[in-house]
Amino acid sequence: MLKIVLLGGGNVAHHLFAQFSKNSEIELVQWYNRSISAIQKFESTTLLTNQLADLKPADIYIIAVSDSVIREVSSSLPFKDRLVVHTSGNSDIQVIDSKNRAGVLYPLQSFRKEKKIHWNDVPLLLEAENEKDLQLIQRLAKSMTDKVYRINSKQRSRIHLTAVFVNNFVNHLYSIGAELSEQAQIPFEIFIPLIKQTTRSLENSPAKTTQTGPAVRGDNSTIESHLDQLKDPLYKDIYKSITRSIIKTHGGEKL
Repeated sequence: MLKIVLLGGGNVAHHLFAQFSKNSEIELVQWYNRSISAIQKFESTTLLTNQLADLKPADIYIIAVSDSVIREVSSSLPFKDRLVVHTSGNSDIQVIDSKNRAGVLYPLQSFRKEKKIHWNDVPLLLEAENEKDLQLIQRLAKSMTDKVYRINSKQRSRIHLTAVFVNNFVNHLYSIGAELSEQAQIPFEIFIPLIKQTTRSLENSPAKTTQTGPAVRGDNSTIESHLDQLKDPLYKDIYKSITRSIIKTHGGEKL
């Protein structure tokens, strides 16, 4: 059984805690957070602390905090030569203080505390400074999901960038769509089948080959009609930028 100490109290840490708590291959030895009140309600499940000096021995210490404080937390750990991993998509493995052995366990997923996560659907991207530590992280990862990948820091940063496009930006466009629907007194739910079909098509065909819409057709009259309907200058700019990108990608005439 792998002994784990979890550090952090945010969205990722909460979901890792939930997974570790029901994982028969893991013993969650302790959960650290700077603010004990953020994790207080779990005191009956595992040992809690807000003191780094009180951390217990473990096979892996997982730092699940904001990117900006990973270095600070890792440098403050009161021990040496133990395996310490972070869960960041965009932070290099070297952000872990060199007094300990560094690794990465990055779950490629969007996390909110209230959103249920199906871990077996989540890719886990791993990195370590030596093969022995990588095998230990792999053992942990494979107890959580079948989707386990060895990815270096440069690749992982590009994956994180790509995820911003395919997840964060797309979700923001959904938010704009919902606002436009509300303005026109149209229920946004009527677009859900379209969204699902577009997503499903990615399982069989590259997105570039399934692109539809007025930009790829060169339908300038429809594009101008859409721009006339958009009253928010920012939304006009977003529409124009994406339209220009589609036209360029598919070899059409410039907008």
